[in-house]
Amino acid sequence: MQKKDRLRKKYFFIRKKKYFDIKPSFFIPLIELIKKRYKKKKINLSSYYPASFEVNILKLFDLKAMEKVRIFLPVITGKNSMQFYRWEKHDILQINKFGMLEPFRSSKNVVPNIMLIPLLAYDNKNNRLGYGGGFYDRYLKKYLKTYNSILTIGVAFSFQKYHKLPVSNSDVKLDYILTEKGIF
Repeated sequence: MQKKDRLRKKYFFIRKKKYFDIKPSFFIPLIELIKKRYKKKKINLSSYYPASFEVNILKLFDLKAMEKVRIFLPVITGKNSMQFYRWEKHDILQINKFGMLEPFRSSKNVVPNIMLIPLLAYDNKNNRLGYGGGFYDRYLKKYLKTYNSILTIGVAFSFQKYHKLPVSNSDVKLDYILTEKGIF
């Protein structure tokens, strides 16, 4: 785990130093993938509210193609768990115990069919280095057994790529990585 901790510090610093504002066109490959895979299906998409120099995912929700997509954000629901609750772009958010913004639990939680996941680093095999809390990995391990059609997409800048991340049995590989260079 020491190597993961060193990589977390390194990539947090790199992301802070190299961060840049993206344009909505960043999300065109994602929208094309969604249209192709979910032609007429109802889409429940989980996102995150950007913090700490993460890709500004909010620009995705300005695009016309996202008008019929239902958006959900994570809510920390216990010591080691999270659930996803409905959110619309101008809804008021609350600050959780980690200082992250999350929606109020006013409605039933939902298991999304597409998850946009923040990360600190990724590699060629779509492994993800998160923040070390394991929330996304635990969530996916739990729900992929029942809902094996959850599409997982890490959202990052291309400079967050690392040659080969250390992985453990608790880590869940992502289906795709979306960067300013495309979706892989």
